Amino acid sequence: MTDLRALGPIALAQINPTIGDLAGNAAKIVQASERAGEGGARVVLFPELALTAYGPRDLLDRPGFVRDVERATEELAGALPKELVVIVGAPTVRTSPVGRTLYNSAVVYEGGRIRQVIHKRLLPTYDVFDEDRWFEPGTEAGIVTVNGVRLGVSICEDIWNGVEVMRGRRYAVDPIDELVKSGAEVIVNLSGSPFTRSKRLGRAAMLSAVAKRHGVPLVMVNQIGAHDDILFDGSSAVFGPDGSTWAQAASFETDLVVTELAPGGPMRALPASDESAVIEALTMGVRDYATKCGMKRAVLGLSGGIDSALVAVIAARALGAENVHCVAMPSRYSSEGSITDARELAEGLGMPFSIVPIEPLFAPYLEVMPGPLAALGEATASDVTFENVQARLRMTILMALANRGGCLLLNTGNKSEVACGYCTLYGDMAG
Repeated sequence: MTDLRALGPIALAQINPTIGDLAGNAAKIVQASERAGEGGARVVLFPELALTAYGPRDLLDRPGFVRDVERATEELAGALPKELVVIVGAPTVRTSPVGRTLYNSAVVYEGGRIRQVIHKRLLPTYDVFDEDRWFEPGTEAGIVTVNGVRLGVSICEDIWNGVEVMRGRRYAVDPIDELVKSGAEVIVNLSGSPFTRSKRLGRAAMLSAVAKRHGVPLVMVNQIGAHDDILFDGSSAVFGPDGSTWAQAASFETDLVVTELAPGGPMRALPASDESAVIEALTMGVRDYATKCGMKRAVLGLSGGIDSALVAVIAARALGAENVHCVAMPSRYSSEGSITDARELAEGLGMPFSIVPIEPLFAPYLEVMPGPLAALGEATASDVTFENVQARLRMTILMALANRGGCLLLNTGNKSEVACGYCTLYGDMAG
């Protein structure tokens, strides 16, 4: 086996791309590559579909967007440091008249040109994934040789089929096994692997098992960031042939880890528990959703209850307390304690706080609605109809504030309420 020290340092460029922002994503790739080169790296790895961000979905149905991706992929060659081998995830065009028109690929750059293109073999179509809709699977093992060391390049799902950890075998083909049989001395995996609580420890256990099973080092680089409801935690890592962790990138943060393929690489601290990981994920999700939509501030209704308190804390972490406007909207049924608790929380976190009583808006409903409602069934001021009216009044106030301030309206209901129907359509569910 080749001495892996001949490869030189390898960089895991854990970036936060934005879907469709080809120029912005390319700039991040170039900047991270330059920093990696300054840090002594010989090879720089980027996540799956780093150029477009994972996943561009219906943008891939637009011929103009695909042409822009082709152009950006080609232009990247001239912008990257020529002395480095840089491997970037990107869609690439497939010219065959049969099958899908695109591949999910790893583009290998060196010396100011595209040196090689390797295609993803296994295309997930379950849960949040629908890759078979746009991509054609690759059919060949992809080997990249650098300084005599043979790197077996895989893309995300390609590595999830070899061991009975996390999920077990889903496909007949095992791309990693084929890479090793083709002479790969190091397994490289470009990932777009979303965060779940089970993956916090399970993904690393699976990757460790793959490295140990094949007896070769394994390098996985994963993107971070939020794209609507899909969150990516990063947690890129290097595993030795014995399954031990040689290097570890951060979770929920952009990071650049430059390391030799040997024990003793950089080790970033990871969330200590499921709860802390979930809080970090939600904080990142709110921050990215707001900023990638061009918003810097948020507004939410603060009731004095636990749900809205938790959302307020997450929003303050994500956007800064001074950028989160909290509004209490009492009615005749609100207790003094709810207002006191809401004010105390807002002041404790340092968030702007307003009180907008809804009684002047609610009272007219009680006067005009009983007549029209009588034809539909008996109604009283205390029934669910008027409880829902209050929730909808509150949301019209919050939406007006959000519109005027260019703010993101945050929903303060929880999943249990939604699942049980204990929330108001066009009221609690706004945001």
